[in-house]
Amino acid sequence: MDFGFTGEQAMLRESVARYLAKNYSFEARQALLRSGRPHSDEVWRAFADLGLLTLPFPEAAGGLGGSVVDLVAVGEPFGEHLLVEPYVSSVLLAGRALAEAGEHPAAKHRLGRIMAGEALAAFAHEEAGGTADPSRVAVRCGASAGGYRLDGEKRLVLGGADAGVLVVTARAGGEPGEREGLALLLVEPATPGVRVIPFTTLDGRSAAHIRFDAVEVPAENLLSADAHDAIARTVDGAVIALAAEAVGAMGALLRQTGEYAVAREQFGAPIARFQAVAHRLADMKIAYTKARATLLYTAALAEAGRAAPRDLSVLKAQVGRLGRGVGEAAVQTHGGIGMTDELAVGHYLKRLLAIDAMFGQSDYHYRVVGAAAS
Repeated sequence: MDFGFTGEQAMLRESVARYLAKNYSFEARQALLRSGRPHSDEVWRAFADLGLLTLPFPEAAGGLGGSVVDLVAVGEPFGEHLLVEPYVSSVLLAGRALAEAGEHPAAKHRLGRIMAGEALAAFAHEEAGGTADPSRVAVRCGASAGGYRLDGEKRLVLGGADAGVLVVTARAGGEPGEREGLALLLVEPATPGVRVIPFTTLDGRSAAHIRFDAVEVPAENLLSADAHDAIARTVDGAVIALAAEAVGAMGALLRQTGEYAVAREQFGAPIARFQAVAHRLADMKIAYTKARATLLYTAALAEAGRAAPRDLSVLKAQVGRLGRGVGEAAVQTHGGIGMTDELAVGHYLKRLLAIDAMFGQSDYHYRVVGAAAS
């Protein structure tokens, strides 16, 4: 297996990085967040023009048939530029779940609109207590006269406040933790009984908690009645993409902190010359290198169809813990200004912490890896 980018993937990464450097400065990002808009329509249209909205999907569905490593090539510059666009929520989570439904007419229609940049969707999967295990779903869908009745609550639905449709995981049978009985359904947010509670995440993204109280879902909106593997593939793909974002953020922090340490002087010398600071920068470089190597290795395994659940846990554990360490070291090196809104450093740390919290924190995944090794 090759653990790196091909020439085409390097060009893809460079084209995304070049576009974001020109059109997505930190100041522009902050202005977008202050405006109250969940994302930039201009950037989203550009993503459609660049083919990024079709990249992850198979050619049979109208996509470009991009690989796992292609998404890593895209994800790193996303992390470097602290992207708040709904790429993970609408494309990699909801879009992937729709693609898993294959020839289902409603899924094909919705996916087509996402790829065209005409609509947003959200993947309503996480519940109270976290869902690192895809089968830990308690929201119920039972049979009703017109199809299915949905009851329960989803937490931290990324993009849930802005989505035109929800792709919801629910339990048609069995108990939380069991593979059997998992379903995927399409739900319109305006359906009676759906309550969307919007909020902004730690790292500035739009999200929502969503309650389903006796929500009637038409029978034709059932995407799958045996959805465990589809859910697992959707989550695994997002975990790798989020890890790529985290690695991109770590790289940006390493570069910015190194530049600051060279420019900032104390006692007549750059602080980079002080042993404590120099060693901290070395630790940051080592952590970044380890995280990126783990990312590329896991992406190569996934591309070859050889990534086991433990491999994803290794990636999640490593990137979560190393990312936190790099973020905290960057803030400490910058001092008090490191956590001000005017400086990007604190925002990178918040993003790294938010990524760690998704689909099981690093501590959880360390326990998974430890249990598998014993």
